[in-house]
Amino acid sequence: MKKWTDHLSLGPVLLALALGMLAWDYWEQRREVEVLPYSAFEQQLREGKIVEVTVGDAVITGRLKAPEPGGRQTVVSTMVEPQVAERLASFGVPYQRVRSPTWVQSLFSWIVPALLLFGVWRMMAGRAGGGLGGGLLGIGKSRAKIYMEKSTGVRFDDVAGVDEAKAELQEIIDFLKNPKEHGRLGARIPKGILLMGPTGTGKTLLARAVAGEAGVPFFSISGSEFIEMFVGVGAARVRDLFDQARANAPAIIFIDELDALGKARVALSVAGGQDEREQTLNQLLVELDGFDPSVGVVLLAATNRPETLDPALLRAGRFDRQVLVDRPDRVGRAAILGVHAKKIRLAAGVDLDQVAAITVGFAGADLANVVNEAALVATRRSGEAVTMSDFTQAIERIVAGIEKKNRILGPRERELVATHELGHALTALALPGADRVHKVSIVPHGIGALGYTLQRPTEDRHLLRRPELLDKLTVLLGGRAAEMLVFAEPSTGAADDLVKATNLARDMVLRYGMDTGLGLAVYGERPSPFAEPSADARSAAISGMAGEQTAQRVDDAVRGLLEQALQRATGLLRDRRAALDRCVQALMAKETLDESQLLALAATAEASTGRPAADRHPVTHGCLHPPIPADGNGTRPIAQAPSPNLPVEARRSSV
Repeated sequence: MKKWTDHLSLGPVLLALALGMLAWDYWEQRREVEVLPYSAFEQQLREGKIVEVTVGDAVITGRLKAPEPGGRQTVVSTMVEPQVAERLASFGVPYQRVRSPTWVQSLFSWIVPALLLFGVWRMMAGRAGGGLGGGLLGIGKSRAKIYMEKSTGVRFDDVAGVDEAKAELQEIIDFLKNPKEHGRLGARIPKGILLMGPTGTGKTLLARAVAGEAGVPFFSISGSEFIEMFVGVGAARVRDLFDQARANAPAIIFIDELDALGKARVALSVAGGQDEREQTLNQLLVELDGFDPSVGVVLLAATNRPETLDPALLRAGRFDRQVLVDRPDRVGRAAILGVHAKKIRLAAGVDLDQVAAITVGFAGADLANVVNEAALVATRRSGEAVTMSDFTQAIERIVAGIEKKNRILGPRERELVATHELGHALTALALPGADRVHKVSIVPHGIGALGYTLQRPTEDRHLLRRPELLDKLTVLLGGRAAEMLVFAEPSTGAADDLVKATNLARDMVLRYGMDTGLGLAVYGERPSPFAEPSADARSAAISGMAGEQTAQRVDDAVRGLLEQALQRATGLLRDRRAALDRCVQALMAKETLDESQLLALAATAEASTGRPAADRHPVTHGCLHPPIPADGNGTRPIAQAPSPNLPVEARRSSV
């Protein structure tokens, strides 16, 4: 929330202070000095009340012998010529002299008050209409920020990890630079380009890089800035924005968060905001149809919710090209890290490719945060450069949260948390489809996390088979299985695990058709291509697309998958009980075990049981969420990415 002082400018404040000081000085003079007619002044002279007289060019000032009851000690009067004063004094009537104002004084007496009133009105109008595009006088003006030519300060070299998107947009730059060459065969420049992808992948940065490369004016505005409380304001701003772009053509218009402006229209609209939104969207559609591509105006827009956009926006002739800006792969992550690492001092042994390998699923903004956090970690330890250890701590801080050193656990809780976390870790070690275990800790982190198990995949994967999903379910319930195996009763530590496991099991049943009883029917609505559906969305989907009996069968199927995974995890841990006990003691002593220590302890414990090495499952790596199915309803599809890879995952033991 902004402070009230943020809305005040320096000029009005100084003017108000000056006027206040003048008013105070005038009031002080009026309080200490009394203005008398000249006849009264001479009368006080004759009575001996004035002890000192000062004669000026036009006025005469006298200091009283004794202050008056009001506290005045000085009197002042306008002088009258001696001859006139002597003649008037003979009549015994009061007399005084009044100077006639000049034409300049008369003019200022009218102009100055009028200017003050106009200034106050203008200031109040600007404050009242601050949210209306610059006050009441500019209510329909565009609020776009204009970056002339290369003043965006961003080039394609500053954007990494989205090579396919850069290649798509390079053609737009060539069109703007040399329209005749690209139009020699009759081709026209695309009217609109829609950048879509998850949050933090660099859509806005990419749009600014296009303007920087093309060297043309860049008009940047958010979709929410078009919508106001007054109907018609948004449409006026759209018209003004396109008029400015045409006047400065060739130019680029960039609308960020297009979904705030271009949401799909509904049949039953309500008065007020809905009418304003629809009018603004209609005006945008008209402008897209109306402007001539040969003028050289290109519309760029970005959104992470393309499924909410109005179909009229996405048809050919409006947004002709849809460019996916997805999460980067390993090579892209290394390139992004390299761009941001130029701003910090790296140690000699830092391998950014290794950092990219353990940040699967991180977007560009996440990677920038990793580099910054690593630099902060190195600064806190007074290091000369950022090392690989600093990057590891930064990733753990982002994934698991801040270490809570003041949260002290009792011996019983420490044993419970250690058992829970090692249940996850040993289950993951025993299953070939699980991600590698990077670290196990019982140091409290974040909000309510008493411990965590950090897993990391070693490669980017976009598809999962049913056995791999069952392995993920088993690992999720490994903590609860360990608690039941050792303590014979559950705790609240598995709350987050149960939520994740239930959501994964429901997706297997509702969206992926992986339950033999329900078959291939899908009972969930198509989710956003760039966001995981929430539990409320899953419940709403099943309640609206399935009958009562089918919903009951879905619940039974989900419960069956969870019970099967719990029994499987319990069996794996029962066979490795010696390793579990040994690792629990070591974890309670050291508080943190990394991958090598965990493997050594597990191998020693299993060797002591006499089990053959062939029975010990190797540590392999699994994968992440499968992609969203393609659009099969016969409409023009929106370009989609697979479901985003999850970042390095931490299994947390909550309070």
